[in-house]
Amino acid sequence: MGIRLYRAYTPGTRKRSVSEFTEITKIKPEKTLTSWHPRPKGRNNRGIITSRHRGGGHKKLYRQIDFKRNKFGVVAKVAAVEYDPNRNARIALLNYQDGEKRYIIYPRGLKVGETIVSDLTAPILVGNSLPLNKMPLGAEVHNIELQPGCGGQLARAAGSVAQLVAKEGNFVTLRLPSGESRLVSKNCWATIGQVGNIEASIMTLGKAGRKRWLGKRPAVRGVVMNPVDHPHGGGEGRAPIGRSHPVTPWGRPALGQRTRKSKKYSNSFILRRRK
Repeated sequence: MGIRLYRAYTPGTRKRSVSEFTEITKIKPEKTLTSWHPRPKGRNNRGIITSRHRGGGHKKLYRQIDFKRNKFGVVAKVAAVEYDPNRNARIALLNYQDGEKRYIIYPRGLKVGETIVSDLTAPILVGNSLPLNKMPLGAEVHNIELQPGCGGQLARAAGSVAQLVAKEGNFVTLRLPSGESRLVSKNCWATIGQVGNIEASIMTLGKAGRKRWLGKRPAVRGVVMNPVDHPHGGGEGRAPIGRSHPVTPWGRPALGQRTRKSKKYSNSFILRRRK
């Protein structure tokens, strides 16, 4: 894995960087594990835009990822590493001994041809999945469940990794990629290792068109709008926003205002908030 830079033969390539895709071993996806999902483009069921700046982009087939890892005790062989347009991490194709095929998020360092397993007594090796209470302190994990049996929801992006720092009673303490320390049930499952493609966070798109390929539309600053369009709009020339704090187009506080509910059910599980 690595980053490839371009010689500046056009303005769009001056700052452009792309992945080398050296870990990819298979181009076309497994047909039985793909499905077509029409993209909502930020619209609700009435066609009203509820999430701005979305639309366009390249067509994508959805790859069905096994976040639950619930094929217990059956050894799987890593058949290929593939690109997934729906996430910045890579995915690995597994061939189980009983003939079934599944996709998982590709952990860093896992090689094609190696075997992995999900089991209560699985060894602490990259790619194996087991409950948090069966892991040693200091273990680095990803694809972590929040509720037992619901499938992994935490640490799934490229380069993400959480660390098991303590065990006490029915809970374990995890240090998440955001810096947050959180209690999670000891019966929740996770996968050993760090998610691959760790260079994803330092890549530069280089031009606006590449953002459009991803389905992202342009965002316009509120200060250049008219007063009818945004609370920051209006004024003569380059005017300030005219308020003590910036707000959203609908008048709610923005840029630094905490939006987490004060009575959210999971507040009691958070030992230290993210910075």
